[in-house]
Amino acid sequence: MINKRLLIKNLLAHNDENSFYDKKRQLNIGEKEGKAKFLKHICALSNSNPENNSFIVIGVEDEDNSIVGIDFFDDSKIQNLVNAYLTNPPAISYENIPFPHLPDHLVVGLVTIKPNHGKICSFRKNIWKYYGGSVFLRDGSISMPKVFDIEIKDVNSNQVTSIENHSHNNLEYTLDGVFEFMRKRRDFNPSYKVFKEYFVVCWAGKKKNLNGDDYFSRVDIELINEQVKLFYSDLDEVSISHDNDHFRIVEYVHLGLHDQFKYYPLEEVCIRFRENGNYDIESKLLFEAPKFDKKTLYHIYNTNKALIQKLKNNYELSRVQKKDLKNLPFTYLLCYLNNFKEALTQLEEAKPYLKAYNIEAYHSYKESMRILRKVKYN
Repeated sequence: MINKRLLIKNLLAHNDENSFYDKKRQLNIGEKEGKAKFLKHICALSNSNPENNSFIVIGVEDEDNSIVGIDFFDDSKIQNLVNAYLTNPPAISYENIPFPHLPDHLVVGLVTIKPNHGKICSFRKNIWKYYGGSVFLRDGSISMPKVFDIEIKDVNSNQVTSIENHSHNNLEYTLDGVFEFMRKRRDFNPSYKVFKEYFVVCWAGKKKNLNGDDYFSRVDIELINEQVKLFYSDLDEVSISHDNDHFRIVEYVHLGLHDQFKYYPLEEVCIRFRENGNYDIESKLLFEAPKFDKKTLYHIYNTNKALIQKLKNNYELSRVQKKDLKNLPFTYLLCYLNNFKEALTQLEEAKPYLKAYNIEAYHSYKESMRILRKVKYN
């Protein structure tokens, strides 16, 4: 089993990006340009490595390889995005890798790209300035378009295999990972369980009991063997259950209007551990958008527009308006889910003003966009 933190360190040891490895300071697939560039790199790396894995490391400074981290990103449906835009799409996994020197909410993103049995990957349809039918290959550290018939060649298998072999986990790494987790999360009821005498899952959260059921907030869950953070959230409520073979997480989101809020199930993630040292992760969207009165939503939509205009003009907000601003991303989200399509554009335009004015409102923005990504990709 590969220790993903060690794998990232071994990739960074190469210093320069190459035909099987790319690094990014951040990833933005919420906007068309960022989405298109991400797909271009996926296409190029897949074609340049037809017989082995290739990687994108996110949260690293380009100049000196310093690990600065990015926000936890749990978009389990990123494969759907790749399938929608690429022909012969590779298999994609996105994992969040914690590093001891980073704050709890920051990780390094690791994208692993597994090619489609040597078949040429190309764009299925237009996006941004890339046209359907376009093919990309890596030319050193650059993803370049190829407009002629190409023959894809395997030139990296030995090097990638060597890197992966030097990244295998061992008992010392596992024990160190457990102790590190228990120390960092000691204020949030840390627990662990060993599955199949091999896999170690650690989790922690602020526990509360409702009607006989336990729920957790401030949740952190890690698969220690691979140094992968499976879940992290400061805001949501989560239920956790497990048996000898499975570890289940059900995530709930807190949504509503005015002071009438409810918890809605968003997604269930189930990890199934097998006797042969493998495991599978399956996710199932549970979310059903709540419906609200159109007149009420029109009122809230217009109120939100007025609030953002006040921020743009640097007007002072009242106490009630400050409270409304904190909830603005979620109320815009509810408007969008109730067929106010322009609400999403308004929310995206509000991002810089929320970030500059109030960090809590900005966290709400990021959380609402995370919910929207899950719903859209399903």
